Amino acid sequence: MNCPHAEAARAGRNAGVITIDPMVQDLDGETVRLRDAGVLARIDLLGVPAWTVTRHAEARQLLVDPRLVKDIDAWGLWQSGVVTRAWPLIGMIDAGRSMFTVDGAEHRRLRTKTSQALTPRRLEAIRPDIEKFTDELLDALDAARGEDGVVDLKAVFAQPLPMKVVGMLMGVDESQHAMLTRQYKAFFSMLTPQDERLALLAELDVFYTDLVREKTARPTDDLTSALILAEEGGEPLTEEEVVGNLKAMVAAGHETTIGLVLNAVRALLSHPDQLRKVLDGEVGWDAVVEETLRWDTPTTHLLMRFATEDVAVGDEVIRKGEGVVISYRAIGRDFEQHGPDADAFDITRPTRNRHMTFGHGPHICPGAALSRVEAGIALPALFTRFPGLRLAVPDEEITRLPVMTQNDMAAFPVLLG
Repeated sequence: MNCPHAEAARAGRNAGVITIDPMVQDLDGETVRLRDAGVLARIDLLGVPAWTVTRHAEARQLLVDPRLVKDIDAWGLWQSGVVTRAWPLIGMIDAGRSMFTVDGAEHRRLRTKTSQALTPRRLEAIRPDIEKFTDELLDALDAARGEDGVVDLKAVFAQPLPMKVVGMLMGVDESQHAMLTRQYKAFFSMLTPQDERLALLAELDVFYTDLVREKTARPTDDLTSALILAEEGGEPLTEEEVVGNLKAMVAAGHETTIGLVLNAVRALLSHPDQLRKVLDGEVGWDAVVEETLRWDTPTTHLLMRFATEDVAVGDEVIRKGEGVVISYRAIGRDFEQHGPDADAFDITRPTRNRHMTFGHGPHICPGAALSRVEAGIALPALFTRFPGLRLAVPDEEITRLPVMTQNDMAAFPVLLG
């Protein structure tokens, strides 16, 4: 992309601008550099300058600051035409009208039905379905071992489980799950050419529009139908709004859980002393889930909020029209929040629950409880079925996908024991 700010950003790297690596070759090192840069860090996102917040306390404040909005029209670089739809990350910001792209009363209106569909009572009601899916996939995992005993835990277990769950909730036929998985994987990958990425978005719009129209004509007991049907006295969502909510929720609903499950398994296998505490019943699986969410967040960087006026943060000022990224992985390793050993994985950590991996305030992820339930079922079931589970390759050989926002692995080869 021809971006006049890109050269300035590149020239400023020695002056403290940190380039977010699209290939994610050194996530730990990048996390340390961001944290060491201070409360706010200047970053370069594929040639586009922005701020990122790296501290828990300040992120908590900014996430509820009404001067920071999700409306892309508040972004100076978008208004001026410096950033266009040719920028590879634009689809994560300008993703159509949904609860993920609006604020205030409109956000509450678009979010309400989703929240109602994911109540604790509803999650308990679908727990048997999640347990059934888990058992079926554990059978598939056992059957998928190669001649050398190696199986890809991601492809066979961690990836299909959340897609089955979110597909069931939204009334998406299982025959479409593999297609959706491929579409979203290609959309997020930095290796996908931008014209193909925009075409994928268009194809997803068609898919979800067809689904919405089908459910409008023949509603069933699922979240898609609930989003379509207006409550008495309420204002119905438009077709565009329902499509936007579905498109983003499927992405968030399955990507986050994939990362949570795999990162938890990786952490436990790399810290056998911690695993033993869980297996011996000294510490609960909920502690594993929360410490994983803090220590190795499924979402590394959340794009983006825009300042509608100048916002002072410490000694820095986010100027009106500038963009702000939330770097959840750096925030999760904040020394001031979690102590001098914040870089260590410790399921007994007193502050393990005091993270913001699913956000904070009115925009907190509506699927947070669902992701926790899925991981809370999947992890103990996995280690109960395969107590000898171990990595099939050295930990350092596990590679991350080239995705700038999600903490995702290309594959996770294991031996089941």
